[in-house]
Amino acid sequence: MFAIIDIETTGGRPSHDRITEIAVVLHDGNQVIKQFSSLVNPYCSIPYHITRITGITNEMVKDAPGFHEIAKDLIEMTEGAVFVAHSVNFDYGFVKAAFHNLGYNYQRKTLCTVRLSRSTFTGLPSYSLGNLCQSLNIEIKDRHRALGDAAATAILFDRILKAKVALDTADWLPKEIKKTAIPPQLPESVLNNIPEGITGVYYFYNEDKEVIYVGKSIDIKKRMLQHFSISSKESKKSIQMKKTIADISYENTGNDLIALLLESDEIKKLRPEFNHSQKRGRLIPFYGIFQNMDSQGYFNLVIERLKEGDEPLSTADNLFSAKEFLYYNIKKYNLCQSKCGLHNTGGACFDFQIHQCKGACIQKENPDDYNQRAKKAIEQFSFQKESFISIGKGRDISEKSLVLILNGQYKGFGYIDVSDGEPSIDDMLNVIKKYQHNRDIQTILCSQMKKGYRKIVLNIE
Repeated sequence: MFAIIDIETTGGRPSHDRITEIAVVLHDGNQVIKQFSSLVNPYCSIPYHITRITGITNEMVKDAPGFHEIAKDLIEMTEGAVFVAHSVNFDYGFVKAAFHNLGYNYQRKTLCTVRLSRSTFTGLPSYSLGNLCQSLNIEIKDRHRALGDAAATAILFDRILKAKVALDTADWLPKEIKKTAIPPQLPESVLNNIPEGITGVYYFYNEDKEVIYVGKSIDIKKRMLQHFSISSKESKKSIQMKKTIADISYENTGNDLIALLLESDEIKKLRPEFNHSQKRGRLIPFYGIFQNMDSQGYFNLVIERLKEGDEPLSTADNLFSAKEFLYYNIKKYNLCQSKCGLHNTGGACFDFQIHQCKGACIQKENPDDYNQRAKKAIEQFSFQKESFISIGKGRDISEKSLVLILNGQYKGFGYIDVSDGEPSIDDMLNVIKKYQHNRDIQTILCSQMKKGYRKIVLNIE
């Protein structure tokens, strides 16, 4: 049994938006045997731009049943049936979310008619429901309404079934159900070519071969499948990204540190549409955080605009971020606002007045006591001008990965063959590929360097 389902909603986020209409068309594998449709009261306002698309108004749904009132009927009607929809991740994700809000775990096997259509009716210009139906001469009597779209999808699905029978592919259904989570534009063979257990960076592309997302994982294939799974808490961006993915590739890095460093650089360089956490970072940060010792013997942390050749403890893309970073460390290590350049009016700083500063600002605290805490803060986000090569696992047993730090600054990474024994430092330096140092890289290195990577200290004059 197949339950062909279509929904209309208040927006594109299952975790936030609500269903306004749902239709179910039951197909027994030979013909349609039953159908159900209902407007649904979302108990929230329908945005005007959504009404323009669907024609569903707030007035139309105000007396409609809530989802909880039709939930039992939907469970019973779809029990034992495969959940079928055009771009099934969207519809199934919303239905799962609606049941999740009621405390019920709704689980059904799923099929996507977009993916099925691509393999059954090859070479068409577009596989959106409207364009596909136009190409196949399927009439949609009420476009962008649940029952109209579900009925058209049912006709499309019926044709797909008949094509499968004609091709004598009796075992197609179990295989297609397993494929459903794969993005509809992504050929299954591409995913199958990704090896298991590879650590590195992966790339998602749209149909124009543009990178739309960059990620990293200690098991790339497993992480990709997690991206493709259907969740009741999916964001609109996640759903849209899965619809857009047409190709994937990966870069084996051998270990997690190199994967993190490469991912960060690629996101800043490529600025993929669906990356957000590091996308806004500039390739060249504007501000640096520096240390010095003042005339009273206290360590100071100060923010300065970066100049060519500067080697700061850390960097920031704007003044606000730099100050936020210092405020965080002031609180964590009980430092003085005045000694961090954030209180410039003389006298006691504000934190001293509320008993959160021990008085370095007015020389009440001994410099040695204050500097012990300041050093701990500095150690957390710098290598204190250290120069070394960090050695880690390579991409196979014959090589090692190398990360170069000079005077506390990241300079790049590379790989070197160790099958003939330990290489010289000169050989190591020659294989390093240069990369840009920035605050994100600093954060990555400070956290990863605590995980036991072997170091070769360099004596730099």
